[in-house]
Amino acid sequence: MLHPHAQALLDLIAERGVPPTHTLTPAEARAVYRDRRGFTQPAPATVAEVRELQAQGPHGAIPLRLYRPLDAMPDSVLPALVYYHGGGWVIGDLDTHDTLCRELANHSGCAVVSVDYRLAPEHRFPAAVDDAIAAARWVQREAKSLRIDAERIAVGGDSAGGNLAAVVAIAARDAGDLPLAYQLLIYPATDQHRNAPSHRTNGQGYLLTTDTMAYFTDHYIPEPAHYADWRASPLLHPDLSRLPPALVLTAGYDPLRDEGLAYAQKLSEAGNRATHLSFERQIHGFILMGRVLDEANTAVRLCAAALRDALRG
Repeated sequence: MLHPHAQALLDLIAERGVPPTHTLTPAEARAVYRDRRGFTQPAPATVAEVRELQAQGPHGAIPLRLYRPLDAMPDSVLPALVYYHGGGWVIGDLDTHDTLCRELANHSGCAVVSVDYRLAPEHRFPAAVDDAIAAARWVQREAKSLRIDAERIAVGGDSAGGNLAAVVAIAARDAGDLPLAYQLLIYPATDQHRNAPSHRTNGQGYLLTTDTMAYFTDHYIPEPAHYADWRASPLLHPDLSRLPPALVLTAGYDPLRDEGLAYAQKLSEAGNRATHLSFERQIHGFILMGRVLDEANTAVRLCAAALRDALRG
């Protein structure tokens, strides 16, 4: 059963005639997504420090934003989460996920480094993957100057960002020179074929639709032959062993629900420590909506607690 708060939000969206994302240009969709923050997100929490940074990657500069939690001493060396925002690889930025990153930092006691990776269609697959890997490597390499513990770095993200975090974890394992301590995967996209049953049962009426998923994928990966590339579909990687412990969070009324669950199951079957947590009454994107969805705030605190336990001990 859909949570009453989620149903009320969907009813309001329909009543106001908010245009579906797939009917907008990428520029329009980015503006709408950014503007929605004021209605659905809590006020940004105060943190000890926010710093704008820049990493270098194969495609040029990558903007980053560092958050240090409110109770952190200036000289404290903290564990860190490298965070990749959601938005279908087409929309979203540092500002759309500013509140969430502040909350994760404060509740976990960890630093958070948010990554403004390149977006499609201007930069198609695998540009976002390249930026995501380069950003994590940069954080690890610059850990001392950032007052971050290089041995306690996690990767995480929501939706498209969860996809990128999972891919970074695999790439880091295969390279062998970027030790990662944890994965926080919030309703991740793990298979670009979009064949899981939840794409049919939840494909209409719950904010993220089949049409919008196709819009995002077509902009990001215009060649279907690339869907099978594990950098696009980490669920399809033939070896998911020896990966960092993971929390995989899903929502019951989300088209991505089943592929998130399948990824958690495959991680566990490969011998990793993986926990799956499902908010059965929620919709895709809910963790950003703490102003209107009470369970979003619960989800943020659970994610932060998992980070704290994994990284701070």
